[in-house]
Amino acid sequence: MGVGTPSPVRILVVDDDPGDVLMIEEALADSDVDKVIDVVSDGQEAMEFLRREGRHSGAARPDVILLDLNMPRMDGRQVLGEVKQDEDLRTIPIVVLTTSNADTDIVGSYTLQANAYVTKPIDLDDFNDVVRRIDEFFGRVVVLPKRV
Repeated sequence: MGVGTPSPVRILVVDDDPGDVLMIEEALADSDVDKVIDVVSDGQEAMEFLRREGRHSGAARPDVILLDLNMPRMDGRQVLGEVKQDEDLRTIPIVVLTTSNADTDIVGSYTLQANAYVTKPIDLDDFNDVVRRIDEFFGRVVVLPKRV
């Protein structure tokens, strides 16, 4: 990369559904925003990744997290709560990307300081469009905090 060239946006996808992960990765690949994607399959692994523990000791800090709510071991609500209470992690923007459109999940996510709440569309084209818009927004529009 040349001088002044921005580094790729690092996106951490936290989702236990391999089909959804594949669709997210494909939608992100369709955009021309330069990015690096890391994937973990549950909240417990997400916290290990973010805290650089165990097999994730060499993990790079993400610029944004795409977080599913309903997962085994540790769900997205618990991840949100832990990340936003952690002095070192709380500045990482978190987009809840989930199938739930329940008011309790929406309000609960914002109460836990989610930066955005997006329901996963059922239609594949709509799904791709939503993920690309998130990618464009965080990859081009938003000024992200510098990685530490």
